[in-house]
Amino acid sequence: MSSKSNLELLPLGGMGKVTQNMYLYMYGDEMLIVDCGIGFPDQHMPGVDVLIPDVKYLMKQLKAGKEIVGMVLSHGHDDHIAATGYLLGDLPEFPIYASPLTAGFAENRMKDGGVKRTINILKDGQVVEIGQSFRVESLAVTHSVPDTKHLLISTPVGLIYHGTDFKLDDNPVDGVKTDKVRVERAGRDGILCMLIDCLRVERSERVPSESTTGPVIEQAMTGIKGKCIVTLMSSHLHRLQQTIDAAQRLGRKVAFVGRSVEQNVEIAVELGKLNLPKNIKVDKRDIGDYPDERLCLIVAGSQGQEGSSLVRAVSGDHPVVQISEKDVVIFSADAIPGNEINYFSAIDELSRKGVKVVYPDIAPGLHQSGHASAPEQQEMVELANPKYVMPIGGADRHRTLFVERVAEPAGISPERVLIPGKGDVLSFDQNGRVRVSDHITITPQAVDGLGVGDVGPRVLSDRKALGEAGIIMVIMPEISKGQFDLKNIQVVSRGFVFMKEAEDVIKFIKDQTVETIGSFKKKTDNETLRKAIESRLSRRLFKIIRREPIIVPVFFPLAKPYKK
Repeated sequence: MSSKSNLELLPLGGMGKVTQNMYLYMYGDEMLIVDCGIGFPDQHMPGVDVLIPDVKYLMKQLKAGKEIVGMVLSHGHDDHIAATGYLLGDLPEFPIYASPLTAGFAENRMKDGGVKRTINILKDGQVVEIGQSFRVESLAVTHSVPDTKHLLISTPVGLIYHGTDFKLDDNPVDGVKTDKVRVERAGRDGILCMLIDCLRVERSERVPSESTTGPVIEQAMTGIKGKCIVTLMSSHLHRLQQTIDAAQRLGRKVAFVGRSVEQNVEIAVELGKLNLPKNIKVDKRDIGDYPDERLCLIVAGSQGQEGSSLVRAVSGDHPVVQISEKDVVIFSADAIPGNEINYFSAIDELSRKGVKVVYPDIAPGLHQSGHASAPEQQEMVELANPKYVMPIGGADRHRTLFVERVAEPAGISPERVLIPGKGDVLSFDQNGRVRVSDHITITPQAVDGLGVGDVGPRVLSDRKALGEAGIIMVIMPEISKGQFDLKNIQVVSRGFVFMKEAEDVIKFIKDQTVETIGSFKKKTDNETLRKAIESRLSRRLFKIIRREPIIVPVFFPLAKPYKK
């Protein structure tokens, strides 16, 4: 391996996104991966369940002879671990490292995807050699899921501080504070580049402690005559603990509803990360044995996800949970950026049904962010004093604002703030200089049901067109190859126009089809003819109705007369 290689860094999940975190560090022939998370589709991706990072470049490097020497997972949120179940089955074996809780959550995600990998536990302060090029140490930080870690990655060209999601909480629920002493010591040793969470850079005041949410949750639960139904992020164990404690003080039993929250609670209790008081837990299937005023249900689906336990209960489709007007539903979570429609749709539906809903917009203390604000980010940058700083984990507006809100007040000039574009490969040389050395096309892979990566731009475009303009099928009876019964062309439409009221449109479609067929002086193959009909009808219909339905020409061979 050449001692003069550059260290290259490529965010495989892209930049300017909050989710889908996956970072590739490359030195010589060795590659180190940090995190492997999913993303969430927007309204322009109908039918898509989740998005996963594009690993085509990674696969290309493997074919070229490079080696994945290891993967490190920073914490247990799905946008950092859940793509392991989709991607690792297609990758060679390599060591994986994580904290105990993160490992437990990730192993569940891999199990869901039919992937079986052993995860090595990485303790705070422990240094692991990964390949010949990387030495990794984890340090404790506070976040909304316990056991979150920042990483110190020593490389032949310098020290990289990989700082994903965190906050500076002086009174954390579990007592684990961000290890600022270790950050400062690393800064004195010299940090080449600091990657740091910038999601809440718009906030100018420090984020309140997570421990302040407990009293607000308890207040919202007090005096309810029916069931307390609390929905929150399933991995937010600190919030879960405070909800459980509040329920105990109010004399309510607790039932967990939803696969994700049930799994996470089981793992957390086993690892000692969650305390369940004796006799407080009841099985969700037995909640009918208890009076409503004695129950607190902690239900998965705080983002209004389609198919989640909460949404099924809201729509009346859940086999166990029914919501009545005596109940109160408490949302102890904000909407994830980009997911506001689903989130507020669930709240609106409950409100229409006369159910009282309490959520952060009307009770702000119900949720406190797990992400550092601008002054907290600035404090970390000042402690680390890096040569370069690279804001991550936020949208483009957050990365841009980071320069004036955090970097400059911390004494970092704008030219030392790295804001690579999507697909840019950053290259650090032996003298500590950095440049964009390459640009890779990155296209998030869509997961639709059991299909991974098979929902491309064309499929999504067709789905969008179907939803907006519908579909038209032009059925042409084929007498023989290249000859059609033009008098009996049929037009079938779905989601386009009311066919009984569209005789003129139907006639127009038939006439255009006949003219297209007649434009070919010689017999042609059906595929060429199909494309010509589709193209002509799309253009002509758009001029008339300003919509572009999906056009499907269908050739229907007529049965030949039976001969004895």
